[in-house]
Amino acid sequence: MVKTANRMVFIYVISFYYSFLFCSASDAITIDRPLSDGELLVSKESKFSLGFSTPGKSSSRYVGIWYHNLPKQTVVWVAKRDNPISDTSGVLSLSPSGNLVLHHSSTKNIPIWSTNVSFTVPNTTVMAQLSDTGNLVLIQNDSKVVLWQSFDHPTDTSLPHAKLGFNKKTGQNWFLQSWKTEDADPATGSYSARFNTFGKAQLFLYKENAPLWENDNEIEITYNAVDNTSIFMTVAVPSGF
Repeated sequence: MVKTANRMVFIYVISFYYSFLFCSASDAITIDRPLSDGELLVSKESKFSLGFSTPGKSSSRYVGIWYHNLPKQTVVWVAKRDNPISDTSGVLSLSPSGNLVLHHSSTKNIPIWSTNVSFTVPNTTVMAQLSDTGNLVLIQNDSKVVLWQSFDHPTDTSLPHAKLGFNKKTGQNWFLQSWKTEDADPATGSYSARFNTFGKAQLFLYKENAPLWENDNEIEITYNAVDNTSIFMTVAVPSGF
């Protein structure tokens, strides 16, 4: 009888362990599976993670994307970088309308940040999936239509397959903006890399509104990493300024 009971406990523990691994390895947020502080999304091939973190010397909590297997956490994207959460009550979930929403666990109906996608009718057939390129994508499940993606809202880092540039028709502008301080504050900094949208298209590095460097031979920048290693381009706070 004791052996049977021990065997049942052992099976239960193993089942719970594999269930935990399955849950923790998820790469998507769905309507019935939000992401709370302390949990992670991990892309299918474990290239990137998404979760809540306190980067650098900051004391606040941010939703960010970073390389999953680097020994030092290297953040490549931050949501709502100018208005972080001060505690560990943050939750990232899908609203009944289908938007990805950041909120406190006790105030689900008061969003801190949202993807703010307009739907003609309430839509719950979506998921937010973290890809192995480091792109967080809001997808309509049935049609696989991309409704929103983090690659369209870069922060200080450009990853392979992401863009720098602008769309003259829609006004979409893909540009990089440094952290406020390099190792403590991911808030919007003074330095940016962007294309001039007036006159001849040129790539500028700006300090606030003053150009520091330009390139009049490019209209858009994109690049790829053949083995999808941790190669990226970032705008940092330079020394001496």
